[in-house]
Amino acid sequence: MKKVMLLFLTTLLVAVLAACGADKSGSDKTEGGGSEKLVVQVGTSPTYPPFESEEKGELVGFDIALIKKIGEEEGFEVELSSMQFDGLVPALKAGQLDVVVGALSITDKRLESVNFSNAYYKSGLSILTKPDSGIKGFDDLKGKLVGIQKGTSSYNYLTQNGIKDQDIKQYADISTTYSALDNGGIDAILYDNPSNINYITTQETDAEIVGDILAGEYYGIAINKSKTELLEKINSGLEKLQKNGEYEKLFDEYLNGEKNGFIENVVKPEEVAVKAE
Repeated sequence: MKKVMLLFLTTLLVAVLAACGADKSGSDKTEGGGSEKLVVQVGTSPTYPPFESEEKGELVGFDIALIKKIGEEEGFEVELSSMQFDGLVPALKAGQLDVVVGALSITDKRLESVNFSNAYYKSGLSILTKPDSGIKGFDDLKGKLVGIQKGTSSYNYLTQNGIKDQDIKQYADISTTYSALDNGGIDAILYDNPSNINYITTQETDAEIVGDILAGEYYGIAINKSKTELLEKINSGLEKLQKNGEYEKLFDEYLNGEKNGFIENVVKPEEVAVKAE
């Protein structure tokens, strides 16, 4: 009887321990051989090539490749999901996502609710114009008709730097703005430099980028504030990629080798956060 009872208790203990071992966070995944690998839920909005877009049902782009390479370096698996851009940070705050990649500018307001990795790209505004426009830099925009996408930081930059409202034409989307430039409806465009680069390298146009990069902002990978260990992993992986050359290869593969936004060293988010209105 004692042997039967002992056997029963031993079996029960094994079952309890097995159940406890299976009670893992939703961010863990059991793989072959019983080993476990961290699965990171990553959200993006695939509407901003060359950083994130969708091709033949697959998410691709600079940001997508970057987070996957970081995962390879740090031993975690990336599980991607798409949503509207304005829903990414709320989903991250609510715990529906662990990470957001989306050409996300590091701002003081966002830092209040999410963590950011060290910066991985320095963005900014650039001027796109036609070769015969006579525009070589920002000062040449005065008296010209400048196209922008409505609701972007381009408007504030123009008006704060001496461009009259009557000389600014706003469009609902950037693709319409680009078409207006190529069709002669406007003299120039002021918009995010990466998007301008993507346009001139993927479309049939003779438009060109002129002048300096303006109003630089830094992109970072956003992480849920409770995932402090994941933040450390992402920063560690990013630094490894910067040192081993894989980070630079992304510029060749996705940005046609254009390295205006290249970051050589560690740039902490609190050092470069811009003030959000």
